[in-house]
Amino acid sequence: MKDYYVIGLMSGTSIDGVDLVYVRFSHNNSWSFKIINSKTYDYDNEWQYILKSLTTKDINSIKKIDKNYTKLLSKYILDFIKEFSVTTIDFVSSHGHTALHDPSNALTYQIGNLHELSNYLGLKVICDFRAQDVKLGGQGAPLVPVGESYLFPEYNTLINLGGFANITKKINDNLIAYDVCPLNIVFNQLSSLIELKYDDKGKIALSGKINIELFNCLQSIEYYKLDPPKSLGVEWVSAIISPIINKFSEVPVEDLLHTFSNHFARQIVDNIKSTDKVLITGGGAYNDYLIQKIRDLTKSIIIIPDSEIIEFKESLIFAFLGVLRNLNINNCYSSVTGAIKNHSSGNIIIPEI
Repeated sequence: MKDYYVIGLMSGTSIDGVDLVYVRFSHNNSWSFKIINSKTYDYDNEWQYILKSLTTKDINSIKKIDKNYTKLLSKYILDFIKEFSVTTIDFVSSHGHTALHDPSNALTYQIGNLHELSNYLGLKVICDFRAQDVKLGGQGAPLVPVGESYLFPEYNTLINLGGFANITKKINDNLIAYDVCPLNIVFNQLSSLIELKYDDKGKIALSGKINIELFNCLQSIEYYKLDPPKSLGVEWVSAIISPIINKFSEVPVEDLLHTFSNHFARQIVDNIKSTDKVLITGGGAYNDYLIQKIRDLTKSIIIIPDSEIIEFKESLIFAFLGVLRNLNINNCYSSVTGAIKNHSSGNIIIPEI
């Protein structure tokens, strides 16, 4: 089987920027990869504001934003190609950015996946990986686990600590994955109360003390009692977590961060349920206080990889999901999303010009 050279990109719920990778995928009995180039393109303040307010917009406003966001993505991709002198590209594989995600009402919308993206680039694009799964009765999330099982086969448990904490578990050759709890989306919201973008390495959380009433309130949230498949979105945070933060608004921010950190660590460990090696990636891997709490609570061996895998694993995986889609190999599993069947998801767009 030929090697594939793919540009993969991912924009997550933390809304800090777009992660781009240029990857070579090879197949020799099993799949392997080499990240050749990687870079994060930061959103400016205006785009951060727009993306944070998407859930308050009507569908017509979102469609207008979609057109502008598709142009923005094309600029980042073209800048990336130029900066790293990329010449061989089989296709671009893009997650886009989640604007709306409410699978219980058969709704998911990723901006940045318009046909124009392929035209702007003059390249084949594979994108919009969630929509088909939702039409098939699935959560449309998480999508990363299938790629993880191919590219990181030495781990039975993988955790990504991004805007949300999600977990992938291989149990008796079955793949199970779901969102465990919100994470950086809440940490960043709390940090903004003291005019910081984030709590660097969890230092502010470390300086605080636990608020038992808040901790018990968080532990009793109904979502945690649900069996997978299940997923979380920004809308859920607004509906469930924000009112709790408002209720405890008199509590010092360092105590809020401390308590939420302990709560999230407990939820994550309660869902590991193994003594395997556990691979942890995503921006939360840099939160020293959170990682220490996780290590304190589990007998599992917690593995933190090099910074390129920490930061770019999801864009790497979306590049690979595009390879599977290109080969019409299933990249969405019903055991993960709850869809009625396994399927190969994603739109394949060929430039019209």
